[in-house]
Amino acid sequence: MTSNTTISNLADLEFIPYLDENGQLIDRFTGTIGVYAIFDQAKSLCYIGYSRDISLSLKQHLVRQPQYCYWFKVQTIDRPSRAVLEGIRDAWIMENEAMPIGNGADEKCWTQAIDAKAKMTPEEQANYEASDDLGKIKTLKQVARRVEQEVLSLLEARGVRLSIRFDPKLKEDGLLDVK
Repeated sequence: MTSNTTISNLADLEFIPYLDENGQLIDRFTGTIGVYAIFDQAKSLCYIGYSRDISLSLKQHLVRQPQYCYWFKVQTIDRPSRAVLEGIRDAWIMENEAMPIGNGADEKCWTQAIDAKAKMTPEEQANYEASDDLGKIKTLKQVARRVEQEVLSLLEARGVRLSIRFDPKLKEDGLLDVK
């Protein structure tokens, strides 16, 4: 981990476990600006991102893609600079010699709120289509709550023991995102 604008080689950075022995997210990067690379259980590179709060971003990725979030590497910087952050990210992608799965066609799965609408059952879809505006909101909230339970079950099975709270306002739109 560095705190200047010299770009570290991704291969030279230490692997940091996503969760500690108590199932809690490693949080020493709260409020820290930098670039991070996420690796799966086999330490294969899955996603490279940058953030003004690395810990929050890591938490969001864990909720959205728990099957891929086992290890990460970080390079921090002192002041926010999109150009510097993008430069580090791009250098790491080039070093990897292949686009990570999370930075390609599946990028929305890593960077956007979970769309519960895409997981509607045929019955839920029929109820939604037959409803007025208030009924549609009610159906979307029910679907979002069901998908939320599925996500929380996946996280629990993964050994995650941190408190996850989803933005209640987004549920009305059928979306789940960490608050």
